[in-house]
Amino acid sequence: MPVAPSLVDILRADVADDILGDAFGADPNPGDDEAAEDDVVPEGACVECKDQQAQLYCEQCQEDFCEVCAGMIHRTGSRKRHVLKLLQGSEQSQAQPQAEGEKEADASDDMDEEMGEEPAGDAAVEVGAMGVSFSAQSGRVETSSGTTFAEWITKRAKYIPLRLTLRERKFLRLLEAGLKVSEYTDKIDILMYGNKTKRIVAQIKELCAILSGLVLASDYKVGQTLFEDRQFEDNEDFYQRIFEIGRRHKIMNPEKMRNEYGKMMFLLQDSQSDDVMSMLNFSLVTPIKTVHSVLESLGVLYILEDEMVAVATKEIVSQGKTRAQIQLEIKQKERAMEYLCKAY
Repeated sequence: MPVAPSLVDILRADVADDILGDAFGADPNPGDDEAAEDDVVPEGACVECKDQQAQLYCEQCQEDFCEVCAGMIHRTGSRKRHVLKLLQGSEQSQAQPQAEGEKEADASDDMDEEMGEEPAGDAAVEVGAMGVSFSAQSGRVETSSGTTFAEWITKRAKYIPLRLTLRERKFLRLLEAGLKVSEYTDKIDILMYGNKTKRIVAQIKELCAILSGLVLASDYKVGQTLFEDRQFEDNEDFYQRIFEIGRRHKIMNPEKMRNEYGKMMFLLQDSQSDDVMSMLNFSLVTPIKTVHSVLESLGVLYILEDEMVAVATKEIVSQGKTRAQIQLEIKQKERAMEYLCKAY
């Protein structure tokens, strides 16, 4: 005859299940067997979804995953740094070592070319624009159109705006502030009796006065040298530079200046009419500063003929490349930039 367990025995967590099971003949956790059966992973299957063939092995998790589950689990946090390896039974396991060997050979050839050594095999490094490639073996840049790289990049540089400097970015903020408080379109694009040309000139001079005041407030010495005892037309170069910075910034950043840019373009278009120009006595429009125009003004346009420009300006795409190859391309780009700075 079984002895009934005492209250102390029942409250003891380590033996409670065994005692209750022996005493009353009941399974304390009837769902454990079912859960255990559910936790069983078929051989060669993914431990996460359990219905797809495992393709990758995580060294840190020490588990096998399919490609989808591995990407989902290791997409954030510290798991992004886990090392995933292809399993021997996966479809890509045979092709992967060969592909990695080819990539390492290409990378070593590229490095040999940079260091002045003869490359062991053919390698092609893609540059930023489609249809242009840099051959590490021949050391030449080839274009699909048949033109030389120097001709191609020289023509393209005419349409590449120059990046804004820190000082120009300060002027850009002043321009945006001036356009934001200006009521140009409110006072011009309305039906109103009187001379519209005079209203346009008055509003343009008002905006120029606002910009002058902002420059003076931000840097007193610069503002004093620019505007002391001088008229608007005496500072034509300054105003042209301010508005050119705004136009150049918009070309490089189409998502910026959504409201101010429209107001600025209406103002610049109106300022170019003959009637306004005759009353204003100065122009607000100047050509956009591009890579080509700057190099041409400095007399160093021949820099674009150096084929290292292709390496220094190429786009590095990480898709389908190993980390080592990406790092190698970054170093190649940095070395090409250093070379161009030292050489010119």
